[in-house]
Amino acid sequence: MNKTYYLDLFNVSLQQIKTVTETALAHGGDYADLYFEHTTFFNLLLKDGVVSSGGFHTDYGVGIRVLKGEKTGYAYAENTEMHDMVQAAKAASAIATGMTSSRTYQPVEDRISDFYPMQNNWRDMGADALLPFLKDLEKAVFEKDQRIVKVIVRLSNSVSDIMMYNSLDELTCDTRPLGSVSVSAVFEQDGKTENRSAARSFRMGAELTGPQLIQELSEEVVRGIDDRFEAKRPKGGQMSVVMGAGASGILLHEAMGHAFEADFNRKGQSIFSDRMGQQVCPKGVNVVDDGTVAFNRGSGNYDDEGVAGEKTYMVRDGILESYLHDRISASWYGVRPTGNGRRENFRYNPIPRMRATYMESGDSNPADIISDVRQGIYVDEFSNGQVKIGEGDFTFFVKSGYLIENGRLTMPVKDINIIGNGPQALADIMAVGNDLKIDNGTWTCGKEQSVAVSCGMPTVLVKNLTVGGEQ
Repeated sequence: MNKTYYLDLFNVSLQQIKTVTETALAHGGDYADLYFEHTTFFNLLLKDGVVSSGGFHTDYGVGIRVLKGEKTGYAYAENTEMHDMVQAAKAASAIATGMTSSRTYQPVEDRISDFYPMQNNWRDMGADALLPFLKDLEKAVFEKDQRIVKVIVRLSNSVSDIMMYNSLDELTCDTRPLGSVSVSAVFEQDGKTENRSAARSFRMGAELTGPQLIQELSEEVVRGIDDRFEAKRPKGGQMSVVMGAGASGILLHEAMGHAFEADFNRKGQSIFSDRMGQQVCPKGVNVVDDGTVAFNRGSGNYDDEGVAGEKTYMVRDGILESYLHDRISASWYGVRPTGNGRRENFRYNPIPRMRATYMESGDSNPADIISDVRQGIYVDEFSNGQVKIGEGDFTFFVKSGYLIENGRLTMPVKDINIIGNGPQALADIMAVGNDLKIDNGTWTCGKEQSVAVSCGMPTVLVKNLTVGGEQ
């Protein structure tokens, strides 16, 4: 980590940022930190063979946070001039005035890693260099199926230089690339229209845009389209549900993962607030939130509080072992932060957020899991859903799936909801496949602010969920 590069980029000295930190603590705060950010964004959209939109912009500034007892003061400046940083520090420090309550914050171990080395910097790639990739992808998709009448290709990328300093005298720096490519196709057959999409997003540079990605996306966007045209809405009711490996992990993220975030538990808002150390899943089930998966969209060498990325077992062998902690919740619980303090950008305060959330592989063969179901449903693509953190109740819309009849996948289905309760669904897991797949789509999590995440699952059988379909 070349600290001089980051100090020069933000045009500050180490003494200056120490002075700003001291100013932030002038009224007696327990802890203060500075978050410097320089991010460049670029995007292109190819539609009907031409670039229909595109853009480039830069975000730059510093956020200053002061913690005192249960209070948080936060202010930011959209530059790094000393005068404006001092004024922001004074504004953030005002929350500590007259307060007597306090909390202790401990230094954390600095484990220097690079989970996303960038070979070809996006900042060196203009539109002219990236347009041939978009056109080649569009052509490859059209060639896959004669029923395709429209293809839309999107590419976006960003590179963020981050420098963080705090009153514990910890200085950490990180450069975070993020590249995303998505393609959508519209199919027409016998007067009917269907849509299919595919996407990939990784923390890597422009080396992402190669022939392999074109092949993967063009094949995926047409996969299963025949079944999509034939799919019907099935009869609803209580039944066994087999969740396919990969994108089904969004149900794990929403229905369970958010309930493990420590701020919800610290405030008593989560259904799991009083269940630490208890069995919440059958033995053998491991649920992980991981910031160390190479090139993963949700990974981080450091979180947005300067805590090194790690792999956190929320559930190990069925036992609730850890919440997802930022520095505030870690201090409150008396544990180490887990590297889950994240923010959208320097204008936002960090809060506990997920990274890459997945269930580890079990020991069951996926085909055997399906064959053991007499009557149920198999689902492999979800879209939007709703979750009540306090009660754990969830509803998800299923984009595609199949009926399971006498251990076989039969009629393709669509336009159904999966309804259940997070803790009950975890308890009702009957089998976990040996085929963990992390879905590398463009997942974004919104919780007061947006951050990049990813999710995954092996094939999992839940013995009883409500399927909303025909009466």
